[in-house]
Amino acid sequence: MKISVKGKGVELTAALTDYVNNKFGKLERHSSLVSEIQVTLSVEKLVQKAEANVIVPGAPLHCEESNENMYAAIDLLEDKVDRIIVSHKEKLSGK
Repeated sequence: MKISVKGKGVELTAALTDYVNNKFGKLERHSSLVSEIQVTLSVEKLVQKAEANVIVPGAPLHCEESNENMYAAIDLLEDKVDRIIVSHKEKLSGK
């Protein structure tokens, strides 16, 4: 599973990139289904925003989260991505 991180209007520090890789690395258990996760971090006024595009068979999945703190936005996004991957996996298996 490949994880790529981009910044839009945000300087991607090594700490921020490592944090994203560690959080989304936990989704490795879904590696049979997920081939790539593209994470985009951005700032809009005072709102920190994290978006993810998850490349899976069938159709790419997209989700986003925002918060006043970038690390909190990443945490929320990781939880949401995990839920949509499980949901997509259940749809594929017909449960």
